[in-house]
Amino acid sequence: MNNAFTLKKAEWDPISLQRVKDACDITRQADVAAVTMQEGLAVVCLMTQYMTVVRQRIEVPVPRKRRGSTTNYEKGVQRFYGHIYRAIKQHVDFSVVKVVILGSPGFVRDQFFDYMMAEAIRVNDRQIIENKSKFMLVHTSSGHKGALEEVMRDPQIKVRLADTKSAQEAKAIDNFYQMLNNDPDRAFYGYDDVQKAAEHGAIGTLMITDELFRSADISTRKKYIKLIEDSKATNAEVLIFSSLHVSGERLSQLTGVAAILNFPLVIDSDGEYSTDESDNK
Repeated sequence: MNNAFTLKKAEWDPISLQRVKDACDITRQADVAAVTMQEGLAVVCLMTQYMTVVRQRIEVPVPRKRRGSTTNYEKGVQRFYGHIYRAIKQHVDFSVVKVVILGSPGFVRDQFFDYMMAEAIRVNDRQIIENKSKFMLVHTSSGHKGALEEVMRDPQIKVRLADTKSAQEAKAIDNFYQMLNNDPDRAFYGYDDVQKAAEHGAIGTLMITDELFRSADISTRKKYIKLIEDSKATNAEVLIFSSLHVSGERLSQLTGVAAILNFPLVIDSDGEYSTDESDNK
């Protein structure tokens, strides 16, 4: 770890080369940080276009409230919040990060935010004070990493993250599902259907997970690379999702490849594809 090394392959495809370049330094690319929390548990994550990386998991025992005395409980909560505060200081580079999401059930996030700002003022922590506007408090169902999926679907979050890379994938997969419901002839998934759409020059947005490029079968990897190249040749937007990112996990449920089409393609009973224009002739 932290040592230079040389990685050699007999053949490098352009997708793999770009991925290596993008993955070399996650901390310089992560424009979104997220802390999901519930009483006694917090998960600190950095989110890039390609992945969601857990930087620290915090577990601190918090004693239960006792009738007539809450002293031990309050001390436990303060100790828990202190750990989260230090983790944010350690893992969040505010020169790169545009938004820090604080998510929790109940009021844990609000109470932590109040603690953090009071502590920052007490110790004159200019970094936290000057970046106060970057913190966004949202409701989540739990303090586990999986709660980030529901966060990324929240309309208010999407507006706030509109200029971040990770929002682009979240928006694209949501647009696909909307198209699948409203105009299914313009929403294809699965290699065979998407490849046919590429042949017709119909793809507007191609979404594909990086997991497909890690197949042990070289011919499988090459067919997906060709699919990307064919799509780009017709000016399609190509988005490569990381299977480690919450949006990539959603795309994996659709076989890992999907496309939003510029115009409808209809599959007839014989499995042939035609456009609405050809049907009307």
